[in-house]
Amino acid sequence: MMQRFSTGSFVAGVMLGVLLTGAWFLGGAASLTSPPSSALATTTPPVLSGSNAVSVADQPAGDAVTIESVTVPPPGVWVAVREMLGNDLGNVLGAARASGPRSNFVVPLLRGTEPGRTYAIELYRDDDNGAFDPAANSVYVDFTSGARVVQYFKTTQ
Repeated sequence: MMQRFSTGSFVAGVMLGVLLTGAWFLGGAASLTSPPSSALATTTPPVLSGSNAVSVADQPAGDAVTIESVTVPPPGVWVAVREMLGNDLGNVLGAARASGPRSNFVVPLLRGTEPGRTYAIELYRDDDNGAFDPAANSVYVDFTSGARVVQYFKTTQ
């Protein structure tokens, strides 16, 4: 015997599908698809959001900046060193391409840092032309907060 569904049942099913899809995209997907913690230990390093995607310590002034860690997936990012003008980001002093997670990553500078000043590390996405251009490369954004990824450090004497 064939059963027929009413139009109301069909509409209710579509609405339920839309609701579940919305929950999936608004964060419910993480709880539905997260692997067990034992599986996480054997996979690639997690992508850290916000300022955790890059870590830098205060360091002596000089012609290069050492980044403690960059934790982004391949194809990677441009890591730029910027001077600070008060509370605003200023000129880019140098940039280097990190093709994935890296530790003790050195960024050579076109103009060296000065003692006793604050600088920033800002991440940029690559536009696939092989050269860094802050006007062409978009800033790397934390998808959780929507904020650009910036980490500050100071230079010592």
